[in-house]
Amino acid sequence: MMKNLPVSKPILTSLSPNTEKDDILLTLRLILQPWKWKDISANQRLYQRGSAVKTLEEKFKQYLSIKHAFSFNSGRTAWLAILENLILEKGSEVLLQAFTCNAVVNPIRWSSFKPVFVDIDEKTLNMGPADLERKISSASRVVLVQHTFGLPADLDRIKEICQRHNLILIEDCAHSLGASYHNQKLGTFGQAAFFSFGRDKVISSVFGGLAVTNDDELGKKLKEFQLRLLQPSHLWICQQLLHPVLTNLLVVPLYGLAGMGKWLLLCLQKIGLLSKAMRREEKRGEKPADLVKRMPEALILLAENQLKKLDRFVSHQGEIARFYDENLKNPELILPPATPGRIYLRYPLLLKNSKTDKTLIGARREGIFLDDGWRKTVVTPPDTDQEKMGYTPGSCPVAEKIAKSILNLPTHINISREKAQKIVTFLNNYRGD
Repeated sequence: MMKNLPVSKPILTSLSPNTEKDDILLTLRLILQPWKWKDISANQRLYQRGSAVKTLEEKFKQYLSIKHAFSFNSGRTAWLAILENLILEKGSEVLLQAFTCNAVVNPIRWSSFKPVFVDIDEKTLNMGPADLERKISSASRVVLVQHTFGLPADLDRIKEICQRHNLILIEDCAHSLGASYHNQKLGTFGQAAFFSFGRDKVISSVFGGLAVTNDDELGKKLKEFQLRLLQPSHLWICQQLLHPVLTNLLVVPLYGLAGMGKWLLLCLQKIGLLSKAMRREEKRGEKPADLVKRMPEALILLAENQLKKLDRFVSHQGEIARFYDENLKNPELILPPATPGRIYLRYPLLLKNSKTDKTLIGARREGIFLDDGWRKTVVTPPDTDQEKMGYTPGSCPVAEKIAKSILNLPTHINISREKAQKIVTFLNNYRGD
C-alpha cells in the first residue's frame, strides 16, 4: 500500500529519496558507533569472513542466482574492477550507449580503453541494436548494455550481435536492480554486471556498488582486486552517514522555502559535512586519487537494510507508474512503454515541445523539484565536459534529441498517491508557454 504523506512538503526526485524512518534510526546508531564503520580484521585475507560484507554479497548471489558477487564503494569502482580484469589490450573499444552518466564513461577511459557511443531507441532509451552493429570495428572488444531507468534493453538482439562479432557483453544494472528480461533477472545475461547503491538508486547506502559474474576466472580476479583495495577514511564514511540524516531532517524540509534547502545543501557540502555524488574532477574526466575503495561495513549495513525492502520498493514504483499511465492526459507528453519485467527507477516522459527548462521552472513554483540531472547532454550530468568524455556531436542524434526533451518523474517510496496527483495536475495543465 502506498503511504499517504502530506503534500505540503516539497516533492523531490533525488536526495536519498528512498530513506525511511528505520534507515535514519540505523544511520544515527551507526554514527554513534564508529567502531562498526570498518572491517577491523588485521589480516586482509580474513576480510569477508563472517562480516557484513560477506552477508550482503551472499544475499546478492542468492537473489540473482549467480556465483560471484563483490562489493565496492561505488558502482563506478565495480565497473572499473570488471574492466581492469578482462585482459584487454590498451586502446580496445568499449561500445556503450549515448545518454548515459560520466560515471560509466570515465572507468573506460581510466582503463586505457576507448568509449564508442551508440545511439539509442527513442521509445526504450536503451542502446539501438542497428546502430550498435554499425559502430563495431576491428578494435571493438566489449559491449556495455545499460538498462535505462529500469527498462531492460533488447538483450536478444544485442546478445546475438555480441556472439556473432565475438564481443564481451557486460550489463550496467545501476538503474535496474529487481528488473527482469524473459523472467530472468537482469545482471545475469553477460560475462559480468555491476550495480549501484548511490543516493538515488533503487536501494541506497549513499555510496556503494557491486560487481557480479558467473565466470570463475573473472570472479577470482575480482576478489583479488577487491582485497588489494583499502577502505575509505573515517571522515568519508562519516560524510555518507550524515547524508540521510541531514538531508531528510534539514535540507528537504527547507527545500521549498525560497531555495533555502538547496543553499543549505551546498553549504554543508562546502564545509565538508556532506559529500557530493560526483566530484568536479570526474566531470572533467579526471580520476580522483582516493576514488577506488572497498565498501565499508557501515554502508554495507545501510545497503542490507534497504535490500530487505527491495520488493516493496519495486512494487511501489509500479503502482506510481500505473497512476501516471492512467492519469497523465496532456497531449504534449509521450509516456514510456509498460514493458513486462521493467522497474521504474524513474518514470521518463518526453515533451513534444522540448521546453523542459520552462516546465521545470513552473514545477518548482508548485514545490515540485523534478530535475535529476539526466537531461540536456548525452553524457550526464549537464555540466560534464562532453569532449573529454570522447563524445562527437551529431554521432548519436536520437540521444541528443531525447536529452533535450526528457523529464523524469519520481516513483520512489516517499512519493504517495497524493504527491503523484499533484505532479499529474501540474503536468496536465502546464503548456510551457
